Amino acid sequence: MTSDVPVDPTITDAFRQMSALIYAGADAGSIHQSLVDSALQLVEGCDRASLLVRTRDRYVTAASTDDIARRIDQIELEIGEGPCVDAIVSEAYQHDADLTDAKTPWPRFTERIVAETPVRSAIGYRLLLEGDKVGALNLFSDTPGGLTSTSADLGAVIASFASVALMAIRAREEAATLRQGLTSNREIGKAVGLLMAAHHISGQEAFELLRSTSQELNMKLAHVASQVIQGQESQFGPAGPAGGAKADSQV
Repeated sequence: MTSDVPVDPTITDAFRQMSALIYAGADAGSIHQSLVDSALQLVEGCDRASLLVRTRDRYVTAASTDDIARRIDQIELEIGEGPCVDAIVSEAYQHDADLTDAKTPWPRFTERIVAETPVRSAIGYRLLLEGDKVGALNLFSDTPGGLTSTSADLGAVIASFASVALMAIRAREEAATLRQGLTSNREIGKAVGLLMAAHHISGQEAFELLRSTSQELNMKLAHVASQVIQGQESQFGPAGPAGGAKADSQV
């Protein structure tokens, strides 16, 4: 069964472009910026947008359409209240259609925003990644009542897409970390083998030599291993010291 409700081709095209960015391997920054730019383009009444993302134990603005949107994120994080901050910890999105209304649930936030920015309406959407709260998509309007219930519904769709995009970014980063780890392990193993052959020591002794050197030089173990490999290859070539040892035994 298909819906008779027509789909705005602008919306379809925007989601297609965002999907293309993700699957083309665009960097995280480009994807983040595309999300807020799409919100600005697609959501009626939206004049600005930002994306808060958790980095380690704090939230940072990963992308914004302008400095005002970024400043609003900073204000919310400073005072610890507002639609975007509450959206991260709550089950539903947070919508204040008119920040000039005295009945706002965020009096300190509203006072700062009205005094320091032209924004008069805001919506915050929680972003989830495998059940974990990882950030918020934030929409702002300079007009009281500018972000309507219709705006909020479309923003929720974009926020859902944003969660999928963050999932794709995390999966890509995890894959890159795994590849880096495998490369490092191969280099460490090769360095251990070269040290064993060069100094006639056991594998455990060779590894301990690498580890102690790493600690003494305050360098990562993989970097020390890489230096060992480069040093050995500069002296003996890619074959390592084994070839030299064999030649000596035939003398």
